[in-house]
Amino acid sequence: MSHYFTNDNLESNEKEIKVKVRGENYTFITDNGVFSKRGLDFGTRTLLESIPNIKGEVLDLGCGYGPVGIVLAASCTVDMVDINERSVNLAIRNAEINNRKVNAFVSNIYEKVTKKYDYIVTNPPIRAGKKVLYEFLFKANNYLKPDGQLWLVIHKDQGAKSTFKELSKMYETTLINKNKGFYIIMCKKR
Repeated sequence: MSHYFTNDNLESNEKEIKVKVRGENYTFITDNGVFSKRGLDFGTRTLLESIPNIKGEVLDLGCGYGPVGIVLAASCTVDMVDINERSVNLAIRNAEINNRKVNAFVSNIYEKVTKKYDYIVTNPPIRAGKKVLYEFLFKANNYLKPDGQLWLVIHKDQGAKSTFKELSKMYETTLINKNKGFYIIMCKKR
């Protein structure tokens, strides 16, 4: 599973998927070495359907092939980052396919991020370990504008309750939704 957050040279095997999210139809190209290549995963879908209609600047952190940023680009200015080059290239192509304007670039978490956002949205790579997860979540505070919000999805079996408790120490934290074990958490910058 490490290939989601690295640039392993896996053989390409692109696939087109079609999904309906928030009442709109989308087409995405996926490939080996990217998260949820068979279709939009339930956690990401739940995250997208839980976020209200927002406006502003969004960072899609760990964008994969791009569904979060592309959906949110309907009403927001979106930057998308991922450590995986294949993912970023797919996100760029998928934005074009879905007539969305985004800025996607390779970055190891926040390494190449240079500005602050109204929203940071992520389905973080839980299997990369707690150190990586916490870097995703706690360093977000440095990249949020005043009153900015971090939105994330995490499954109860992957530490949702303990992560919520830890996030509450830094942020004004709200459990927005629970669906089949997936927790949608919104953290507001204090």
